[in-house]
Amino acid sequence: MNRTMITAVNTLSQLQKQVDLIGHNMANAETTGYKKREASFADLMAQQINNYSSRADSEVGRVSALGIRQGIGARISQTGMITKQGSLKTTDRPLDLAFTKENQYLKVRVQEGNDSQIQFTRNGELDIVNTGGQWMLATKDGHPVLDEYNQVITFSQNVENVKMIRPGTFEVRMGNGENAIFQLGVITLNKPQFMEQKGNSYIGLPDQLNNNINLDDIYVNLTEEGRGEISLQQGVLEVSNVDIGIEMTDLMTVQRAIQFQSRSITLADQMMGLVNGIR
Repeated sequence: MNRTMITAVNTLSQLQKQVDLIGHNMANAETTGYKKREASFADLMAQQINNYSSRADSEVGRVSALGIRQGIGARISQTGMITKQGSLKTTDRPLDLAFTKENQYLKVRVQEGNDSQIQFTRNGELDIVNTGGQWMLATKDGHPVLDEYNQVITFSQNVENVKMIRPGTFEVRMGNGENAIFQLGVITLNKPQFMEQKGNSYIGLPDQLNNNINLDDIYVNLTEEGRGEISLQQGVLEVSNVDIGIEMTDLMTVQRAIQFQSRSITLADQMMGLVNGIR
C-alpha cells in the first residue's frame, strides 16, 4: 500500500466519524434541550525530507517550511458542544421549564446498575410520579430531579398545582391542601469541553477524570446568593439548537470529501497496476 492510500484511508475513517456526529445532531433536532456537537480536524504527524542545501545562504527569503513535508492524513482533534441558546416553545404546562441563559443546567440523578451518577440536562419537561408511598419530581425519562443540595425532590402527597415564585424556586399545593416550597438544583457550566454526552439531552463528567482537575473550575452549583443568577421560565420548553439546513450543508461537504479520498485510492490502485504491468 503506497502513501496515497494510507493518507486516504486514515482520513476516511475520521470523515466517517464526522458523518456519525452530523447524523446524531439531525436525529436529535426535535429533542428538547439538546445541544449540537461539532468536530474539529487536525493534521496527523508529517514526515519531513530535508532536501535543501547545507549552505547558510541557500534558503534566504524562504517563506514556507524547510524541506518537503509529506502528511499521512487528518484526524478529529476534538468534538465540542455548541451551547447556543435554542428557541422557546410555549406549552402553558406548569411543569415545563426552560432556561433563558446559556450554560445553566438542571441536576438529575441517573441510576446505572448499582451505581448512580449526577448528570445535567436542559430538558425541562418534568413530571411528578408516584414511587410507592410518596411522589417525586422526575424528568420525562423517570430520573429524579435534585435540589440545590443534591437531594431528590419528593412530596408526601400528590401535587395539584405548581407555581414558580422566583427563578428556580417553586411553591406546590398538595392534595391535602398543604403548601410546600422546593428549589431546583441548578449549575452554571464554565467548561463544556470537559462534559461527555450521556444521552440525547444529558451530559456528565467522564468516568475517568484527571484528579488534578478542580470540579469548581468546570461548573458551579448555584446555591444561596448564587441563585439570583438563575434564569428560568415556566410553561415553555427550549427546543434543540440544531439547524437542519446547516447540518445538511455540512453533510454534503463531508460527502464530497469522502468521494475525493475514495477517488484517491482508486487512482493510486490504477497507478500501481500500471507499474506492475511494465515489462
